[in-house]
Amino acid sequence: MEIQVLEGALVEVPTNAVTGMDRRAFGEFIGPQGELASYALGWTTGSDPHVARLSVGIGAGNPGGGTFHAVIFENEGGHAFSLTDDPFERVPQGGPDLTADEARAHEDLPFVWWVTDRILERDRRAWWLRHWLLRTTCVQNLEVFERREPILFVRHDADDGVWQFIGASDADGGTGKTGHLHHAVDEDQSLIDILDLPPGGSATRTGAGSPWNGHF
Repeated sequence: MEIQVLEGALVEVPTNAVTGMDRRAFGEFIGPQGELASYALGWTTGSDPHVARLSVGIGAGNPGGGTFHAVIFENEGGHAFSLTDDPFERVPQGGPDLTADEARAHEDLPFVWWVTDRILERDRRAWWLRHWLLRTTCVQNLEVFERREPILFVRHDADDGVWQFIGASDADGGTGKTGHLHHAVDEDQSLIDILDLPPGGSATRTGAGSPWNGHF
């Protein structure tokens, strides 16, 4: 049986900040032996400190069941986790909220971290979260930057890792603007489908709302 990461609801609630948005993505995990877990990922634009949140629940109704809570933070160009006492979300497969010390002592903590890694690899909302966390930048042609054209071409450069978002206008001779990649996804959530483009990859579409055709 293959590992399955099943994306659930994405809940978005405006915050008190003018441009702030609290996002929470839910889902279910099924392991190769039928192991079950459920999870929630969350981040808030404009938050300080700039960290994301995670809850993973296992063993609902069983004596060893519980919900593990952690923060996700930028670490040396990647991400790292730290268990926390502060509960984030309730999830269906979880049990009692575990403190950081209780989670560290739990025999299934290695399994929970393994599940978390698979979730971050496979849940498209997790890709969005990661770009927000790392403040990934992208170069956009002027029409895209000013939201006068939809993004029709995306390239993740192999040489320098730069992301490029291009509209219908020819960007080669135009003016490029640098912005945060996650803001582009804020405006057009269909971009989450191509956020796993590897360096050297690109994707195109014929218009806003059309499916992406990826080249990997």
